[in-house]
Amino acid sequence: MAIELGKLGIWRYHANVDAKFAAEAEKLGYGAIWLGGSPGVADLASVDDVLAATDSLVIATGIVNIWQDEPADIARVYQRIAAKHPDRFLLGVGAGHREATKEYKKPYAALVDYLDGLDAAGVPVSGRALAALGPKVVALSGERTAGAHPYLTTPEHTRSTREILGAGPLLAPEHKVVLSTDAAEARAIGRNTVKYYLGLSNYVANLRKLGFTDADLEGEGSDRLVDALALHGDASTIARGLSAHLEAGADQVVVQVLNEDPWPGYRALASELL
Repeated sequence: MAIELGKLGIWRYHANVDAKFAAEAEKLGYGAIWLGGSPGVADLASVDDVLAATDSLVIATGIVNIWQDEPADIARVYQRIAAKHPDRFLLGVGAGHREATKEYKKPYAALVDYLDGLDAAGVPVSGRALAALGPKVVALSGERTAGAHPYLTTPEHTRSTREILGAGPLLAPEHKVVLSTDAAEARAIGRNTVKYYLGLSNYVANLRKLGFTDADLEGEGSDRLVDALALHGDASTIARGLSAHLEAGADQVVVQVLNEDPWPGYRALASELL
């Protein structure tokens, strides 16, 4: 794999990532920032400035929505950035959610068609990744891209995903964290984010496969569910939870700090893990 991500990355909504944020992340030792929130062609105009402000940090998309922009248009963005900053931009793509996209149908076939379009437009397999939860799309990510970027998962999912991918392909799961030793406060912060995903059928189906029950998934989610999906505690406790992904076969764990000010969390976790 030509693009080196390092073992620890950051997931952050794309509009909240600028040159200053990226420079601080790189200074702390993070290897990549994954731009969340389905950034499109226009949103990716700022990637050049972010990469220019850093020396080795990778910017990845987590993810470009295949229903939003044509592969040829995204390919032109990829080629522009890659020409200026070789091996520092990873194009993550995915099918998004049935509930959020009126065009959503036959997502697996649509992903295959989109990857065909990226092939035709000259985006290399090593320069792209795929959002993947279920085994069929996980296998596709290993066959047609650099690897998989699962979201809202657990180390158990990471382990099963690595078994499907085998050695070699990238595996970079996202995990949410709340830096707080006040369990009630931390769960309230975590639940405020986790509850949104309980209305999205692809995530709910995956969580069921991971052993969560109707009682865990109803309403705004059980404490058991929230604790698993939004790790909380002091930095060493959270670091142990994140390390479980690496021990299960992840190449990089992508951290989303949910605290209002994320920097204390990112600094503390960098000290623990880097």
